[in-house]
Amino acid sequence: MSTTVLLADREAATRGYLEQRLPRDGFELVAAADSPDVVLAGDEAALERWRGAAPVIVLGRPEADAVDRALAFRRGCDDYVARPFHYDELVARIRAVLRRARKPEHLLVAGPLELDPRTRVVAVAGTPLTLSQKEYELLLRLAADPQRVFTKDELLRDVWDYRAASRTRTLDSHVCRLRRKLRLLDAQTPLLENVWGVGYRLLPVLETGSAVSLLEPGAEVRTT
Repeated sequence: MSTTVLLADREAATRGYLEQRLPRDGFELVAAADSPDVVLAGDEAALERWRGAAPVIVLGRPEADAVDRALAFRRGCDDYVARPFHYDELVARIRAVLRRARKPEHLLVAGPLELDPRTRVVAVAGTPLTLSQKEYELLLRLAADPQRVFTKDELLRDVWDYRAASRTRTLDSHVCRLRRKLRLLDAQTPLLENVWGVGYRLLPVLETGSAVSLLEPGAEVRTT
């Protein structure tokens, strides 16, 4: 049974290219009246229309930045691919999104990241990620509530069993190594945000109209 794909993208060049390539790789293109297995959304309207009904991959504008990616994830997209994109990567991300959609409920999913607490298997955009024990435990704690800011004291207590405030650099060095590993598998999606003076969260959030601003992936976010 073929995978059905809805091209909800008005950009003619992209549509024409994908209409030629996707069927060759076993994907069936369907109309909006059908129920697709996955949607390739070219704008916010398509994302709003299909989120919750089918997995949605946003095809971002060429000028899109980290703020646009974070907003797309906040609005419910399942993955984000910036233009110009590499076709093979797009196909890999379609298949990864479909795998996540069929995963059991115990799987933790945050953007392109999927983590199985039962097997301790971690993957980013479908590619397995090898972690040390403490890197895994840190990622598991953050993925449990990916948009929450965990304080440094919380993470030191929960992952390293520190019972009192400490000036150790253990947490920061582990975050640095973990962030590098995540970026190697997905350089587009901002993961592991440092909230200045507070702690860390896995997925960045843009709070419009407030004092919180999103910078480039890995940069500090200062709050006032």
